[in-house]
Amino acid sequence: MRIQKFKFNEKGLNRFFGPLEAKIMTVLWAGEEMAIKDVQQALEREKAVNFNTVMTVMNRLVEKGVLHKRAEGRASLYRPILSKEEFFDTQSKELTHELIDEFGSLVVTHMLDALEDVDKGLIEKLEQKIKELKKGR
Repeated sequence: MRIQKFKFNEKGLNRFFGPLEAKIMTVLWAGEEMAIKDVQQALEREKAVNFNTVMTVMNRLVEKGVLHKRAEGRASLYRPILSKEEFFDTQSKELTHELIDEFGSLVVTHMLDALEDVDKGLIEKLEQKIKELKKGR
């Protein structure tokens, strides 16, 4: 699954989704399979939202390959195809590959510069990954 639009000026899920899509995904990642009505009720705890709007957005998320839809009697149940962690892993990997394809080693240099602001555990993981890559060649 590849999200077509990445919004640099947004945060979290809003980088990948529209505002309602992000809220729907948050609701679904917090629970189990849910019907549209259940998602709508969860969203309405924050703000009123139309059932048909929720249905349309959820079906678009199915078309985008983000949600799985299955029929159970007369109802349809929805669940995310990937966990939230798997989604972020997949999207960050895709974005990284695209940036490297577009900008090459410049991206790696900027990523290394950004390590000044991270914890030492991440730097140790990076060092281990570099060692593994060197052994493989």
